[in-house]
Amino acid sequence: MIPNVGMALILTTLAGLSTGIGGLIGVATRREPGPRFMTLTLGFAAGVMVMVSFVELLPGGIEAIGFGPAHLAFFGGMSIMFLIDALIPHTYMAERPHAGRRRRRGRRQRLLKTGLFVALGLGIHNFPEGMATFAGTLKDVDLGIAIAVAIALHNIPEGLAVSAPVYAATGSRGQAFLWSLLAGLAEPVGAALAALFLLPFLTDALLGWLLPAVAGIMIFISLDELVPAAHAFGEEHLAITGVISGMMVMAASLLLLR
Repeated sequence: MIPNVGMALILTTLAGLSTGIGGLIGVATRREPGPRFMTLTLGFAAGVMVMVSFVELLPGGIEAIGFGPAHLAFFGGMSIMFLIDALIPHTYMAERPHAGRRRRRGRRQRLLKTGLFVALGLGIHNFPEGMATFAGTLKDVDLGIAIAVAIALHNIPEGLAVSAPVYAATGSRGQAFLWSLLAGLAEPVGAALAALFLLPFLTDALLGWLLPAVAGIMIFISLDELVPAAHAFGEEHLAITGVISGMMVMAASLLLLR
């Protein structure tokens, strides 16, 4: 497992930096990506996460530590994300689709605060996502790549959620992009902390606890953020189409890798 550490940190960094792609979209164009594109992308990311969680991560935990302990870890992961979300809420892009378009001077200060608070909230939420990519890559590099791609897809609109209001408030492309990038850098920091504290004690049993916990984290993200955000764009049936497509692509890739 140790040889995968370098790759785990690289994949986590790339997934986190994808918020910068959303940041670039927010500062390079006055228009946000179309609702059809966003619905399909968010649904696709949710489908990938759900398939990976229930086909690879949770079964891997069951095989390593047993059915009961694995599900305890699974629901523990969900509970951790629930507590983070309840204590430190963040606003997803689809929940305020017009926030970045408000230009009136009286609202600029509020927009700046919105962008910075979203960046802070996303940064804290991204810590466990970084650990998820890290733990998945320790088990299998191909699995880590799949998790990193799914997380990167859902990080793009998060980067847009940060950059759009900051750019609207300050008119500074550099500042808006920087804040979106900083929010994503919490993911490699989370992975680095996981490496620092877990690697000295890493065993098959510990990894068996980590994998279902990661599955719980990703299921929570999918059901609480990605699917509702996809539906919020109002494109009927496209959200579930994206979910099914993501699950099919993930299933096909796992089949090819066996």
